[in-house]
Amino acid sequence: MGFLGLWGESVDAVDFYTAKIERLSRDVSLEREKITSNPKSIMAAAFVSFKTRWGAAVCAQTQQCRNPTIWLTERAPEPREVYWENLAIPFVYLTIRRLIVAVAFFFLTFFFMIPIAIVQSLANIESIKKALPFVKPIIETKVIKSLIQGFLPGIALKIFLLFLPTILMIMAKFEGFISLSALERRSASRYYFFQFINVFLGSIITGTAFEQFNNFIHQSTNEQHSSIFITYIMVDGWAGVAAEILRLKPLIIYHLKNFFLVKTEKDREEAMDPGTIGFNTGEPQIQLYFLLGLVYAIVTPILLPFIIVFFALAYVVFRHQIINVFNQEYESAATYWPDVHLRIIVALIVSQLLLMGLLSTKEAASSTPLLITLPVLTIWSTDFAKGVTNQLLSEILYRLEAMMKDTSERAREPNLNLKGFLQNAYIHLGFKSADDDKIDVAMEEWEEEPSLIATKRTSKRSTPLSSKHGGSSFSSPEANKERSKP
Repeated sequence: MGFLGLWGESVDAVDFYTAKIERLSRDVSLEREKITSNPKSIMAAAFVSFKTRWGAAVCAQTQQCRNPTIWLTERAPEPREVYWENLAIPFVYLTIRRLIVAVAFFFLTFFFMIPIAIVQSLANIESIKKALPFVKPIIETKVIKSLIQGFLPGIALKIFLLFLPTILMIMAKFEGFISLSALERRSASRYYFFQFINVFLGSIITGTAFEQFNNFIHQSTNEQHSSIFITYIMVDGWAGVAAEILRLKPLIIYHLKNFFLVKTEKDREEAMDPGTIGFNTGEPQIQLYFLLGLVYAIVTPILLPFIIVFFALAYVVFRHQIINVFNQEYESAATYWPDVHLRIIVALIVSQLLLMGLLSTKEAASSTPLLITLPVLTIWSTDFAKGVTNQLLSEILYRLEAMMKDTSERAREPNLNLKGFLQNAYIHLGFKSADDDKIDVAMEEWEEEPSLIATKRTSKRSTPLSSKHGGSSFSSPEANKERSKP
């Protein structure tokens, strides 16, 4: 005992740390009681649990108060993905925050184009010669010249986008979303829009891609090379996939933690945590490559092999990482798909408009009126699909699906009692005890166990006679046996 254990009474280490843990546990319990009994610590939000999914669906889809700004109800996220810091934000403040973030994102997007335009304008040989005449003998070297023309524009774009995901995630948190999936979904949408404006349109308008576009109008296609996006795909796409396989950064961090911080097996497990896949950066990046593939398939098809190689490598690598490496932080329930589908349609319309513009400049203006039907049909089919999807996801069908799941669960587990789990599920991590953690682990194991529901319907292989409409018979096994008698 004593300062740094240098002097004082000698005691047994196990007894000393056991007493210290008990003292800290008492302090934690007192602090919990102090917070729970303080009226100022009560949030203007609550998680309400229902006995059935049908009851929860009805409550989430109905208005609970005459003034809709006083009492709002919505489906709660999973307990593991709740972002607790945003639960107590009032509805009016949420509107103001989102307006502030929208204005800030507008200025971030369009003012960020200025440094990108400067760098892209300098990322070619002639601009460097004009800006820095004294380096002319150096850049005339074949190796240096190839390096500047090939990799400098892509590296410049990558450096400028390095801190963007962190900034966008801070903006999403400031907006007041209460779940991790909603935070990443909003950050991914803005990240894609930012790349569409600054990387795609900005590089075309301000960089060497604009010169290639002009040359394409007056020269043959074989003479053109979309070098800026080819190098960007190689620097960001191919190198990113290779870095994902190597995972050098997590490996270095693990060894540093293992050397300086790890003392127990729990510390070692935390140091080995691989993290999650990061949908807020990976998904919009892949869709940007999809946009480049659709657009440059018309302008310079030489870009397509690089994109195909990227998608092939990304499929193999990320499939392996998702199955064997990354942890699943939450279940998004396909909430990403509407955003993904919208970006695919936007990319398709952009490529169709570009095709119309190029053919009108290549002495094929007579075909332009016919091509107008392409974006019109694309928008119409998208609207039609959206209408069908909205019908499938209507409130009535949602309630029916909830009722079916309730019936299925009662047939599978007639004695299941979720009251104990639901009572402690939505508790802040600072207030959870060891018993609550055991309940969470038990419920996760129960959810992962596959189970079968006994029904009267038999499989088609064991059914001697098919039904009237070509499906399996709904008769009982005894009736089937009786029918099969000679």
